[in-house]
Amino acid sequence: MEFNESEFLIETEVPSDEVIISRTDLKGNITYANELFCEISGYSLEELVGKPHSTVRHPDMPRSVYKDLWQTLKNEKQWSGVVKNLRKDRGFYWVKAIISGVYRDGELVEYKSLRTPISYSEKLQHQKLYDKIREENGEKLRKVIYE
Repeated sequence: MEFNESEFLIETEVPSDEVIISRTDLKGNITYANELFCEISGYSLEELVGKPHSTVRHPDMPRSVYKDLWQTLKNEKQWSGVVKNLRKDRGFYWVKAIISGVYRDGELVEYKSLRTPISYSEKLQHQKLYDKIREENGEKLRKVIYE
């Protein structure tokens, strides 16, 4: 399936009074997604459950952010950070994510993620930061050229 680069420019705003919630198994496959996650991502619940959470990973996100996320979780700590996610229609949405392990009887059984909206200035700041990190790491950068 081919997409026009301009499709990556359509942003979906996360409502300020809502929280996107999902849970994954220990391999990162989605086991639960609330209605808002489905609505904002453009996927149905049936399309999300069983799929890797990376299904919504936007190509603008540096690999190092996810490396840090997984290392933090492996160290049994909570990770938080700003994430740009990819919608099914190739649009995007920005969130502040808090991800942590879920333990039962002292055993890690799954991960939960709570995501909330961020301000326009935070989006701009993180887009510039992530572009810089991607460039420093030799990752491909997308450039939009207006004529």
